[in-house]
Amino acid sequence: MPQLDTSTWLLVILSMLLALFTLLQLKISKHFHYSNPKMTIKSQNQQTPWNNTWTKIYLPLSQSQ
Repeated sequence: MPQLDTSTWLLVILSMLLALFTLLQLKISKHFHYSNPKMTIKSQNQQTPWNNTWTKIYLPLSQSQ
């Protein structure tokens, strides 16, 4: 039974790791990250009618009292 030739395995593993690294870098570089997260929270300061009033939540009619 012939022995398994493992002389090219190092080259295959290193080239696979290099390819995976470059693919991950390309995927990560396509994402846009905000430099300051507080710049995106400006829209939360809008006044809505339910900010200052309390709303009662009623039970469904199917429940017995």
